[in-house]
Amino acid sequence: MTTQETIGLFDKYVIGNYGRLPRVMVKGEGAYLYDADGHKILDMFPGWAVSGIGHCHPKVVEAVRKQVGELIHIDNTFYSEPQGKLAQLLSERAFGGKCFFCNSGAEANEAALKLARLCTAKEKYKFITAEGSFHGRTFATVTATAQPKYHEGFLPLLPGFAYIPFNDVKALEAAFTDEVAAVMVEPIQGEGGINVATQEFLSAIRELCDAKGAVMILDEVQTGVGRTGKWFGYQHFDVEPDIITMAKALGGGVAIGAMMAKPEIAATLVPGKHASTFGGNCLACAAAVATIEAIEEDNLLQAAAEIGQYTQDKLRSLKDKHSIIDHVRGIGMMIGIQLTRPGAGIVAACLEKGLRINCTHDTVIRFMPPMTVTREQIDAAVDIFDSVLSES
Repeated sequence: MTTQETIGLFDKYVIGNYGRLPRVMVKGEGAYLYDADGHKILDMFPGWAVSGIGHCHPKVVEAVRKQVGELIHIDNTFYSEPQGKLAQLLSERAFGGKCFFCNSGAEANEAALKLARLCTAKEKYKFITAEGSFHGRTFATVTATAQPKYHEGFLPLLPGFAYIPFNDVKALEAAFTDEVAAVMVEPIQGEGGINVATQEFLSAIRELCDAKGAVMILDEVQTGVGRTGKWFGYQHFDVEPDIITMAKALGGGVAIGAMMAKPEIAATLVPGKHASTFGGNCLACAAAVATIEAIEEDNLLQAAAEIGQYTQDKLRSLKDKHSIIDHVRGIGMMIGIQLTRPGAGIVAACLEKGLRINCTHDTVIRFMPPMTVTREQIDAAVDIFDSVLSES
């Protein structure tokens, strides 16, 4: 089937809710994608940060093949070894919490919001989130997402949500009424432009939640599972949340989401209060277990920290050469390049030269390479980016 024939199927049969590029991808390997026309693309934004250990990591492929031959899915009426093992691995790498499994980051955040209501006093029904956040596209999570462009067409939204500027402690204090059940923020805003939380802001959330009987939720959907050089983004700060959510890189490319809560909070989520038919299925959990094992066996946390810093240094070296670059920010392999003008054209030009990157908030280029990326691949990516900037 040709590229145009495949695109024709989408035009005829698939709802057009995505702005797609005219490429048909047929293979992925490590940091590379291959399209139906034979082009090889260096992918510095793999699967919107899903393929955190690269495309089709051999350990994940092996685990999925093995699990497919044994048991793909069993409902949560029963126990399964992959789900139990995954929960243990995650708990031991975070704060000793208990896990609920689902299929995506939005579902994980939805579960976190419901749990926050369950575990706090009945009069607590409000949530505080930060401007520039992104928490998902369900009705609750799109309401939690404090970006008006995602609200268009869906008003009125759910009541009970207050939005504050990110990292603004005074605004947090002013919004924190007795009715607040939880504060939910990202340690590093991803879709919002790679904005890193301050220690002061996260500490203030923790202190106010403790004082007011509310819970602290950290959305680790993008920051979690090693991308920042630690298992979770919160581990870069002197703070411990009550609930974290994760997805994206967790399954090594296979769809899975998870919410982890401190045991005393998790205890309020009793049978019948929340569920997910496909959540914690054997196939997805086996892939996630393999992903965690690959990160440890290949020392990918260290790689994310060291090669992430190498990437940031390489990108910062372009600032004096290109006035369009204002600054570079981020932690580990979660990197944002702040431009002085819109970057969509730069992203398109890079793709034509064999480099896949992303632009968010009009002027922030996102480099979020897989943790398996090599210095040589980073050099090649930065060289292409440099050449495109020189021509723009």
